[in-house]
Amino acid sequence: EVQLVESRGGLVQAGGSLRLSCAASGLHFADYAVGWFRQAPGKEREGVSSLSNSDGTTWYADSVKGRFTISRDNAKNTVYLQMNSLKPEDTAIYYCAVDVWFRGGRLYSNYWGQGTQVTVSS
Repeated sequence: EVQLVESRGGLVQAGGSLRLSCAASGLHFADYAVGWFRQAPGKEREGVSSLSNSDGTTWYADSVKGRFTISRDNAKNTVYLQMNSLKPEDTAIYYCAVDVWFRGGRLYSNYWGQGTQVTVSS
């Protein structure tokens, strides 16, 4: 059974930083592209970032480009999202994902974490 366990999010002031982590089990983590999604109240879940399993290619949504950094540690089966210069509009539930892919310009995933709340106060 595939399990993705995310670290706790939290409340941070605008301009602050937060790092999310997500530990995977039940699959050979190094074989899969990974990513992060988020869902704000009243909005659809959207892809935030992805990282390939092969050549290190990354992708970021325009809204987070230059502020967020995705990384992975295959020895620990863990994916990270470093979030800097946070804005109130970054407030959302964040989901880690494994086995992600693009179709029609959108990011999709086969496996999801349980989600963690990130709240950015102004």
